[in-house]
Amino acid sequence: MFLPKPMLPLGDRPLLELLIEWARKNGTKSVVLCVSYMRKAIQDYFEDGSRFGVSIEYAVSERPLATAGQLRTAADLVDGTFACLYGDSVFGFSLRAMAAQHRRKRSFITMGLYEYSTTLPYGVIKTGRGGKVASWDEKPEIKAMINMGCYIMEPGVMDLIPRGKSYGMDDVVRRAMSKGLPVGSYPTKKGFMDIGDKESYSRAYQSFVERLGKI
Repeated sequence: MFLPKPMLPLGDRPLLELLIEWARKNGTKSVVLCVSYMRKAIQDYFEDGSRFGVSIEYAVSERPLATAGQLRTAADLVDGTFACLYGDSVFGFSLRAMAAQHRRKRSFITMGLYEYSTTLPYGVIKTGRGGKVASWDEKPEIKAMINMGCYIMEPGVMDLIPRGKSYGMDDVVRRAMSKGLPVGSYPTKKGFMDIGDKESYSRAYQSFVERLGKI
């Protein structure tokens, strides 16, 4: 059986249902789902959204257009500040607080960032002048802020995306910055699970099932 990634189950519900529920609990009343590949499975399940406490409309493309290209298909359905979420993550932080910061700082785009840490499996060697070894750090832990795939955006962002072309969100953010438009960030250390591949999905599923067992 084949399913689009947002319809993969976490516990007894699809990932996309959990995303919509999270958005609704943070004050969202209207949702636009940008769909393409295997869209019927999504449309048949969510219909108009009334079962889930929101109003759902669909922006349809006949072929995948990458993250920003898919967003551009929803241009006619967006008329104010909006949240843009990727369909392959689970969030648990405060979207309300992120939106409030976006308004307060008058940002054009606010990116949700997550503090990610990993341990390098190698010894890291730093060298100085002439190649002289200065230090040896064995299997160090490194930290970086990564993109969560959750944004607060102004509707003018649609004007930065070419219509009907495959276009990445990274291209949109770079284009906004090149034009001097304010791009802010909302960092968090918790409330994010990535479902980017089979391994991360397996970890997220196990974590979710264990969490349900403790409720």
